[in-house]
Amino acid sequence: MITPDSPAKWIALFFGAGCSPVAPGTVGTLAAIPVYLLLSRLGPTGYVLATLAIIAVGAWASEGAARELGVHDHPGIVIDEVAGFLVTMAFLPASTASVAVGFVLFRVLDILKPWPIRWLDRHVGGGLGIMLDDLVAGAIANLLAWGALSLLPV
Repeated sequence: MITPDSPAKWIALFFGAGCSPVAPGTVGTLAAIPVYLLLSRLGPTGYVLATLAIIAVGAWASEGAARELGVHDHPGIVIDEVAGFLVTMAFLPASTASVAVGFVLFRVLDILKPWPIRWLDRHVGGGLGIMLDDLVAGAIANLLAWGALSLLPV
């Protein structure tokens, strides 16, 4: 069992969400929902700035936690899921349907890792590499969510 016993691990494990023995990536994404709901109140500029800050701090924390854990992208490192979900939800309407669609699309892309997500996961190292595949999955999920939400009845 891993524990958040350093600042880098505390952030990378997203305050313990990554310590889940089952599906830590999914738990990390669930933990991102309240963060999204808080950030969505900041308006577009505040949301983007806060998301960029989370990405930057997440890259630093992921690199440190990976070094401490001795594994490049340990499953418990879930700050990348948090950042990826925030990218997924960027500029989508704040609604239950948006959160549900965004959550499902992001998790599917993060788990299946279609190209180019898998390529990034395997070829980009360090903290940026840990974050990057989830950020791209989030961007793709965002585009798909716009399409999916346009098909839902209002």
